[in-house]
Amino acid sequence: MSSSSDPILVVGAGIVGLATALALRNSPSHPEVRVIEKERDVVQHQTGHNSGVIHSGPYYRPGSLKARLCTEGRGKLLVFCDEHRIRYELCGKVIAAVGEAELPALEEIHRRGLANGVPGLRVLAPGELEELEPNAVATRALLVPSTGIVDYTEVGRAMAAELRSLGVEIVLGAPLLEARREGRGLRVRTPVGSFSARYLVNCAGLYCDRVAVLCGARPPVHILPFRGEYYVLRPSRRSLVHGLLYPVPDPDQPFLGVHFTRRIHGEVEAGPNAVLAFAREGYLRRTLDPMDMASELATPGFFRMARTFWRTGLFEMYRSLSKPAFVQSLQKLVPSIRSDDLQPGGTGVRAQALAPDGRLVDDFVFADSPLALHVLNAPSPAATASLAIGEYVAERALGTIARGAAA
Repeated sequence: MSSSSDPILVVGAGIVGLATALALRNSPSHPEVRVIEKERDVVQHQTGHNSGVIHSGPYYRPGSLKARLCTEGRGKLLVFCDEHRIRYELCGKVIAAVGEAELPALEEIHRRGLANGVPGLRVLAPGELEELEPNAVATRALLVPSTGIVDYTEVGRAMAAELRSLGVEIVLGAPLLEARREGRGLRVRTPVGSFSARYLVNCAGLYCDRVAVLCGARPPVHILPFRGEYYVLRPSRRSLVHGLLYPVPDPDQPFLGVHFTRRIHGEVEAGPNAVLAFAREGYLRRTLDPMDMASELATPGFFRMARTFWRTGLFEMYRSLSKPAFVQSLQKLVPSIRSDDLQPGGTGVRAQALAPDGRLVDDFVFADSPLALHVLNAPSPAATASLAIGEYVAERALGTIARGAAA
């Protein structure tokens, strides 16, 4: 029989789940917390495939959760890295507009960045781009000096180590199979045992909507998996890009376009694209899960989204299969890059929320169900914002628990 002494259960040991568990455990009431994770280690999916950018927030609509939590989270992340001796570098980022048609979108990014208080954001003067990125071309460019790079796998593992030192159990190999109400709390079942919980926080990433359904919720969004594929520059050609070099993104989509990212360990990535995957863990083109595909097709809003973005989707699939097409996209920023400069890199799968009206949801989404709080959309900049997201979720969850105890 579940009781008020049972732990709060966090589902998912990605960086958002781990940060949420930390915020819960370190809150003034110091509740007992348990984390369950379906994989055999922490940070195996979106966190472990992250490109490692510390975002500073120029893209996000002022007043949105993304804008607020990115700004707060970036500062908390840097403090956490300093405390745990995790190396990071504030190398800065250039956002480059190629052609007059992209200038209005670049101006809007500049306006948003200023409204969001992005430190040091400015338009580059003539000649400055050549000093920063001598191989790049642009009609106009923004400098975002507060953007940085870090290894989020290291950050996540440090979070897990700190949780264990605080007495938090992280149960691995434990996907959630069932969650049912028991007394004033929940009883959850996994392949490695059943657990009582007084409250559940769903940070299951690619599976967050399914976990929400298991908890009796009707999630307002559904998850579509988008695969992002990367190339890496050959070591002898890494000097083509000095820092982080981004195009002006399509304002109608929540993706930033293919770009160049210098990694904290020295590699330079080029990508990602955004291809609809045929499996929730569709890291390879050939990976196909019939159940996941059927779920995608049955998702409310899928065909509305497809009607809106079918041309973009076909191009992304073509660019995924055609290295010359990928190179051509990169040449818009760095004309001197050639196919031989690129080697196959890694891939990641983004859990993208789709609304019933066919919108690809751009902001973070949270939803409540009886005895549970669900994190239903936490794409980029969620890794940067993770500690702030964790505090936001913990405060909301603990408030719900307190109201329930007083009722």
